[in-house]
Amino acid sequence: MGLSLGGGGVDQPIAAINVVPLVDIILVVLIIFMVTAPLVLKPVIDINLPKSSSGDESPPTPLNIAIGANKQISLNGQPSTLADVTAFATKMSAEKPETAAILQADKSVTLEDLTEVIDTVKTAGIKRVAFSIEKK
Repeated sequence: MGLSLGGGGVDQPIAAINVVPLVDIILVVLIIFMVTAPLVLKPVIDINLPKSSSGDESPPTPLNIAIGANKQISLNGQPSTLADVTAFATKMSAEKPETAAILQADKSVTLEDLTEVIDTVKTAGIKRVAFSIEKK
């Protein structure tokens, strides 16, 4: 003879999880990552690589050096100096003697500037140096 307000009279916990709000939140987070990823992966220095029809893919290396049009040097995506490159290359050659350096140089970089960076890397103990190009 008691008062009943609703369906079964027995209090039961909700056993089903509503998945729709969870999916909505995940999709919003996915869209945010898709929009911000190109901004995060943008290189520090704008480089116009030379084009070539020949050239092989090289394996990834922990020593990537970029030289911009106005002689800006970037080591693994971080702005740096030749002294930083020397220190990092020396450390890498001590840890892994087979490490190769990949150079990315703008079209307008002079041979003198490029030779200076190559000499710095080779003096630090790196034996192999490769150049990054764009395929035609």
